[in-house]
Amino acid sequence: MSNNVQVVVLGAGCAGLTAALQAHQIGKKVVVFEKMPQIGGNSKRASSGMNACETTTQLKNDIIDSADLFYKETFKAGGKLNDPALLSFFASHTNGAIEWLKQFGVELTDLTTLGAMSRPRAHRPKDTSPVGAYLVNKLYDAVKKSNIPVYTDSKAISLKRTSSNEIQVTLNVEEKQYEVNCQSLILATGGFGASKELIKKYAPQYEDYKTTNQEGSTGDGLKLSQQLDAQLIQLDQVQIHPTVQQDNPHVYLIGETVRGEGAILVNTSGRRFVNELDTRKNVSNAIIAQDTKHAFLILDQKVYQRVKALAFYESIGLVEKAETLDELATKIGIDSDNLQSTITNYNRQIENDSEDEFKRHTELKEINQGPFYGIHIAPAIHYTMGGIHIDDQCHVLDENGDIVPGLLAAGEVTGGLHGNNRVGGNSIAETIVFGRQAGIYACEHIK
Repeated sequence: MSNNVQVVVLGAGCAGLTAALQAHQIGKKVVVFEKMPQIGGNSKRASSGMNACETTTQLKNDIIDSADLFYKETFKAGGKLNDPALLSFFASHTNGAIEWLKQFGVELTDLTTLGAMSRPRAHRPKDTSPVGAYLVNKLYDAVKKSNIPVYTDSKAISLKRTSSNEIQVTLNVEEKQYEVNCQSLILATGGFGASKELIKKYAPQYEDYKTTNQEGSTGDGLKLSQQLDAQLIQLDQVQIHPTVQQDNPHVYLIGETVRGEGAILVNTSGRRFVNELDTRKNVSNAIIAQDTKHAFLILDQKVYQRVKALAFYESIGLVEKAETLDELATKIGIDSDNLQSTITNYNRQIENDSEDEFKRHTELKEINQGPFYGIHIAPAIHYTMGGIHIDDQCHVLDENGDIVPGLLAAGEVTGGLHGNNRVGGNSIAETIVFGRQAGIYACEHIK
């Protein structure tokens, strides 16, 4: 391990791997440190897709979209608390991110629609497999081919400025401490959704909620950045995901693409109660407002065939399957007559092209092809929208809004892009768009 490199990246999820590749392409010496025993972070768990607009894939599917519409819908979904400069850059650079990924063999040629979006923007692999693991594997293959060193089980414990104005990173590696100096450091360490301490501090209303986050998501980057005087923003903005299967010790997020492809939500009485593709915040609140604070996803064979992850969910016992709706209702313990009536009315609305009673406008598909499936779900902590304050070049800013020299950040460790509600599909897009920015501007002042 060299004690002096040009760019250090902390975190080996999609943002960190992207930043490392981009800095390497510019010709800089890069090294990546990951505190966990394996790479991927929360990125590996992303299932639905990568949002992008004005793409070739959209046009091939006769979808007319624009960065302006993408911006407006994301701004509205985020409660208009999104940083306008970050959001503007993001919305206008997602197509470039899709194109940049192609050089690494990443082909996202299937589309689906996620909550709060009026267009199919979520790009995913042709076989509809989860986008996160696919991207992590492709990016890591590219990192290895580029001979970029990646060290796992390497936890950064402190940052400080050297006399020559470099940044010194102190790391714990196999119970020993190492120091590495760099001209630029990129924080891509993820959020704090698995930190009970920080959730209790910033979002105590979710203190007792389970989390979809991998255990390493404990906010390390936030604490490290403050050692160099970074400003933290919007830390109280914590997102819960509405559809999480949590009957077993291991928690499984049931991706939004299941609803995007046509599934509906019913309560324990067998009745719909919400626009399933409203914002995650609104759908979660609607579930919490039910007497039991949980609900069921109901879908048919058509949806099952369009979401590859469902076969995995079924294989580990998370999905109930039945040949008829009556049989399904019995299996999941809800009123059979009400469920049948709900589905009949829902299908009739679609057949008659009448307005959905809950104002759902996207992906209205009749539920009529057996077998039928039910998944028990409830909300869980999923994403932390707040974090390190950055500009649209991923420079970390201090309390005065000034750039912290040589310090950059990208991905969930940052705050400002999503406002008070992250739109599904935007986090993976964020890691590529701003991972690239971090890699580019980490190189700007390196001689």
